[in-house]
Amino acid sequence: MMSIQRKNTTNEDIYDDYSTQRFPENKRDPMWKVLMVQIGGFVALSQFMLGAELGYGMTFHDAVLATILGSVILQFISYGLGLAGQREGLPTSLLSKWAGFGTFGSAIVGLTFAISLIGWFGIQNSVFAQGVVQILNSITHHNINYQLIATITGLLVTFSVIFGFKGLSWTTNISIPAFIVVMGFATYNMLKGNSLNHLVTMAAPGAAMGLGAGITMVTGNFIVGAIIMPDITRRTKNGRDVFWVCVIGTLVGELGVNVIGVLMAHAIGSKEIMPIIYQLTGALGIALIVLSSVKVNDMNLYSASLNVVNFFRQVFKVNLNRSVMTVITGILGTILSVIGLIDKFQGFLTILGVVFPPIAAIMFVDYWILKTDRKSLAISRTKGELPKTSSKLPVMTIVAWISGILIGQFVTWGVQSLNVLISSGLIYYLGNLIIRKASKQFTKNKELED
Repeated sequence: MMSIQRKNTTNEDIYDDYSTQRFPENKRDPMWKVLMVQIGGFVALSQFMLGAELGYGMTFHDAVLATILGSVILQFISYGLGLAGQREGLPTSLLSKWAGFGTFGSAIVGLTFAISLIGWFGIQNSVFAQGVVQILNSITHHNINYQLIATITGLLVTFSVIFGFKGLSWTTNISIPAFIVVMGFATYNMLKGNSLNHLVTMAAPGAAMGLGAGITMVTGNFIVGAIIMPDITRRTKNGRDVFWVCVIGTLVGELGVNVIGVLMAHAIGSKEIMPIIYQLTGALGIALIVLSSVKVNDMNLYSASLNVVNFFRQVFKVNLNRSVMTVITGILGTILSVIGLIDKFQGFLTILGVVFPPIAAIMFVDYWILKTDRKSLAISRTKGELPKTSSKLPVMTIVAWISGILIGQFVTWGVQSLNVLISSGLIYYLGNLIIRKASKQFTKNKELED
C-alpha cells in the first residue's frame, strides 16, 4: 500500500498536506505532535471569550458544569469521527463524501463551514480592532473611531491573504507562545489582586444565564472542532492515539482555558475580553493579543474562500477566482465586524450549536452504524486510493439536517444542541432503514413480476 501511495503522491499533494487523498501511513506523526496541534487550537482567543461569556452570566460551579457537560456530549462524537479520520486517512471534507453527504452534500457542508468562518473572521477582526483602538486611545488620549479601525484591519488581513504578505508569516511562530505568556501574566495579576475562594464562590457579575444556554454555547464553540477532528487525527498512527488526543486536548484546552476565562470575568466584572486583558496586562498584553490574532484570521479567510470556491466547482461546475472570492468573503467579514457582530457572540455560538450538530450526527451514524460506503472505502484503502464513485446528495441527509435545525430552534425544553444531535441522528438512521426496506421490497416485487 505504501508503494502505491508514494507512486500517486505529487508535489501538489504534499504542498496541500494530502488534502485531496489519503494521508500516507508512513508519514503519520507520533501522538504528542498531534496533541500539541489540538491543544493549540483550544489555546485561542475565541476559547477565552467563551469562558468570559460563561463567567459573566454564571457562577463558577455552573460555568464549569456547562463546560464539562457540553464537552462530554461532543467527546463521543469527536472521538468517533476522529477514529474514522485516522482509519481512512481522510480530512472531514473528503470523509463526508462517503459518510452520509455525497459529492454535493460535502460541498454544502464546506459552504456552511465557510459561512461560519466568515463569522469568526468578523469576531476576530472586532477583537483585533478593539485592541488597536485601546492602544491608540491610551497613546493619543482621544476616542478613536472603532468602525474606521475595524474596516482598515479587516481589509489589511484580506489583502494579506491575496498577496501572501511574507511579513505576516512570522506571526505564526509567536501566536501561541505570545498568547500563553499574556494569559499567564493576566492570571498571575488576577490571583494577586483577588482571593481565589472569592472568585469561585461569588455570584455571576452579569445577567443570569441558564445551564442549558451555557451548554449550547460550549457545544457551539466546540462543534466545528469536533466535526473537523479527522483533519487532525488522520495524521495519527492508531485508535489509541486518537483517544488521548481527544481526551487530553479537551481537558487541557476546553476545560482549562474556560476556567481561566470564567475567573477573569468574575475578577473584572466584564465579558469583554479586551477590557479584561487591558486591566490585567496593560497595553503590551493587548499588543501581543492583536499580533497573535492576525494569523488566525488569515487562516479563517483562506479556508472560507477555499470552501466557497470548492462549493461552486462541485455544485455548479463553475471555477471561481480564489483571489476575487477572498476579497468578497473578507469584505463580508469586515462588514460583520463593523456592525458589531462581537456584541452578538452568544447568539453566534447558539446558532453554531444548532446548525452544525446534525452534520456530526449524520457522519457518525452513516460511518459507524449504517456503514453505507464502508465497503468501497475498505477496498480503495487497500490500494491507497479513494473510492471511484459517491452519491450526489442523499435525500435523508437533507431531511435529517433541516429537521434537526428546526427541532433545535423550536423545541424549548432541555439543551438545544443535545436535542439537535439526537433528533437528527435518529431521523437519519430511521429514514435510511425505511428507504432500504422499501428498496428491497420494490426489487423483490420487480423480480416476482419478471
